[in-house]
Amino acid sequence: MEALLVSTLVVAIAEIGDKTQLLAIILATRFKKPVPIILGILVATLANHALAATAGYWVSDFLSGAWFKWAIAISFIAMAAWALIPDKADDEEGQSAGRYGVFVTTAIAFFLVEMGDKTQIATVALGAKFHSIFWVAAGTTLGMMLANVPAVYLGEAATKIVPLKYVRMGAALIFLLLGIWQVAELTGLLK
Repeated sequence: MEALLVSTLVVAIAEIGDKTQLLAIILATRFKKPVPIILGILVATLANHALAATAGYWVSDFLSGAWFKWAIAISFIAMAAWALIPDKADDEEGQSAGRYGVFVTTAIAFFLVEMGDKTQIATVALGAKFHSIFWVAAGTTLGMMLANVPAVYLGEAATKIVPLKYVRMGAALIFLLLGIWQVAELTGLLK
């Protein structure tokens, strides 16, 4: 349960103001079809985060030494710094749904935009830390949906509810705390 809750919280907060959330807003304001957009986000996130959690799980199986656990701790601390950097929407606005429709366009766009994104990298790290594919992928997918469904329904207004600067600071704090938690476990301060 810890893996599910931590994964959900980390990704839900980290996703706010992220480029995939900006993509959700762009798609929502462009196509005005929330259901296929939400389903496309869900399918893309399930696929992407299941692969990322699996990668983290497998990597932790092969690299289980103390130095690897230190690398995970450092990656969470690096994610804290990365979370402070604002994302900008790329040139998604110029794209159309084309012949594949809103669902397929959303699923493909989200899957590709999420590649190498901070929430995907966080999913890999969470998969390694908790050594759980299912609960980490479920949690990170839930976190993505918690952040993106309101963005789809509220469009651009969603980004004005809470200033993104403070959301990024909150996400950075959570990543930093996860890194410190890992360091505390490694040094024996937490058992």
